[in-house]
Amino acid sequence: MHFDLTTLPNGLRVISQDMPSVRSVSVGMWVDAGSRDENPVEAGASHFLEHLLFKGSDRLSAQAIAEAFDAVGAQHNAFTSKEYTSYWAKLRDADLPLATEILSEMLIRPAFRQEEIDSERHVVMEEINMNEDDPTDVAHEMFVRSLWAGHPLAPPILGTRNSITEMTRDTIAGYWGRRYSPQSVVVAAAGRVDHAELVAQIESHMGEWSGPTIDRQVSPAEPHAEVNVTRRDTEQAHLVFGGEALTRDDERRWALTVVDHVLGGGMSSRLFREIREQRGLAYAVHSFRLPFKDSGAFAIYVGTTPTQTSEVLKLIRSELDKMMQDGLTEEELRRAKGHVAGALALSLEDSGSRMNRLGRNELTGIEQLSVDEIVARVEAVDLDEALDVARDVYAGPYVLGAVGPFDAEDLESFIA
Repeated sequence: MHFDLTTLPNGLRVISQDMPSVRSVSVGMWVDAGSRDENPVEAGASHFLEHLLFKGSDRLSAQAIAEAFDAVGAQHNAFTSKEYTSYWAKLRDADLPLATEILSEMLIRPAFRQEEIDSERHVVMEEINMNEDDPTDVAHEMFVRSLWAGHPLAPPILGTRNSITEMTRDTIAGYWGRRYSPQSVVVAAAGRVDHAELVAQIESHMGEWSGPTIDRQVSPAEPHAEVNVTRRDTEQAHLVFGGEALTRDDERRWALTVVDHVLGGGMSSRLFREIREQRGLAYAVHSFRLPFKDSGAFAIYVGTTPTQTSEVLKLIRSELDKMMQDGLTEEELRRAKGHVAGALALSLEDSGSRMNRLGRNELTGIEQLSVDEIVARVEAVDLDEALDVARDVYAGPYVLGAVGPFDAEDLESFIA
């Protein structure tokens, strides 16, 4: 996979990939700052800051930013995760200088006007309310909080009502000053883009920016079996069952990708077939992975009628046991490899997907691999390797996050 990478004298990295067949370009500014980097008093600061940067600088107001992007038909937004924050725009190639100018201004010269902090505080609180009203989100949060209890990965990305209410301008500005610096930022672009011109634009806007070198506290997680339930009289029980898995750079991740797809990654997966197709116990059932620098997780989500919760959890445990005992079949292995290759090829037809891969991988230190290189890694997975990783990852201890009309003690037998 051809890409161009330049590091400016101040440490800021610019990476791009040209797609000459398109007329658009996606550009993102990736910051090495997420919820795991916050002190207790800063809980939710990464996400709050993401909102506030769109309020602009002394030169640019929030309305000016919105109008400038709207005037060229651009898409623009941002998102925050546990380990990074990304600010991005997708627009015509001719309008790339506009995006680099606005995003640079937002990032390095935020205004932090008190009235806008107070206004956006209400918006973030509404986002927390919305999240807590969604039982699926709550079940996922219960799972994460229990799996990584006491670890930096545990706190919610949005923070809490109390932390957002109490967060001051000085706290937010201090967090920005500590986590936002040239060394912590990667500018990524994909689409019809000339790398030299992109570098020149970024250097003109951000070349004089300076700031401290940052680091991140990493430590192994020590999960233990736990059930965490939010009791609600809902029509459907929401279950997230899983445990610790591989870190982001573990070479066995290719084998786990294959195993995870067979377990619950599609409509031909074992969990979908057993729980939905054959027994009709759920509409939504799937498995997924959460890889991070110093830990990772595998998880299975199911939404089912509360009276069917026990049967569903028994089936999940049964499928995990079968996977650890017998592994995959040749046909399952073949289908999973084909799925990975096809899904990857389709995703890379979009400039936004390519930009996301470039920026995320460069920021997190993951090797930039071509489609052919990734497919080769996946094709190299054999039945023995798949069985070994299943036995390693799926052996427990297990954690269950749930929302429904029951208590934790009602479900504890399923994680034993």
